Amino acid sequence: MSNAIRYFKALSDETRLRLTYVLERYELSVNELVSILEMGQSRVSRHLKILTEAGLLSSRRDGLWVFYSSVKEGEGAAFLKAAMPFLDEDAEMRADVEMAARIIEDRALKTRQFFNTIAEHWDTLSREVLGGFDLAGAVCDTMPEGCDTSVDLGCGTGIVLERMRGRARQIIGVDGSPRMLELSRRRLAGVEGEPEGVSLRIGELSHLPLRDCEADFASINMVLHHLSNPENALAEIRRVLRSGGLLVVADFDRHTQERMRLDYGDLWLGFDEATMARLLHAASFE
Repeated sequence: MSNAIRYFKALSDETRLRLTYVLERYELSVNELVSILEMGQSRVSRHLKILTEAGLLSSRRDGLWVFYSSVKEGEGAAFLKAAMPFLDEDAEMRADVEMAARIIEDRALKTRQFFNTIAEHWDTLSREVLGGFDLAGAVCDTMPEGCDTSVDLGCGTGIVLERMRGRARQIIGVDGSPRMLELSRRRLAGVEGEPEGVSLRIGELSHLPLRDCEADFASINMVLHHLSNPENALAEIRRVLRSGGLLVVADFDRHTQERMRLDYGDLWLGFDEATMARLLHAASFE
């Protein structure tokens, strides 16, 4: 059977069209898709299986969760790119996408609320996770000499920023939690007001509050596993780094500790090296 016939057969069902249309735009778990389509899990899973076997969807298991998205390369991706625009005017399809967008925003909101809630205890929690490993020191040891502007993304309470101080003319910290930034300001200033040579900025990592090519050095530490779309954050970091700039990423290796989702608000159970390399390459890092 030709691939075209297999693709047409896979999409010859309204439910599978809806699934494919929304998964062309977002990576979603089975439970999230059940919520969007308002159907039973077994029914949704059956349609996902048909689309995956046809080569139109890919799945990713992360602990007990399974996430689906449309394929991004090859003939299947080219077929979807040609077919999906025909559904753009369908009200039901647009409603599915709007609900998916709300689900993604809800993920981000829950993460912000989590970090606002545990901000006062974050240093203690970090020590529990890292043990005796000096993450801030390891990051700062990689900073080039004579660095003009260094940024720490998802800076938390400012542990890394504090160690960056004196190694760059200006340091910038970005975080989505107002409470975390307040604690960073206290750590770095000791008094109210913006610390000299330090800029603390609130913002999402998918839309960084930095200019193009503003930074020479960037670090993102123990943050990517909290993000729905790490690839979006990495693409933004590439935008704000000057040509020849350096990015340091510190994160968990792949693991199976499901309790981390509840205890620390994790969305990903770490990344293996191949996945991290793929994400960095997709964001045009070398």
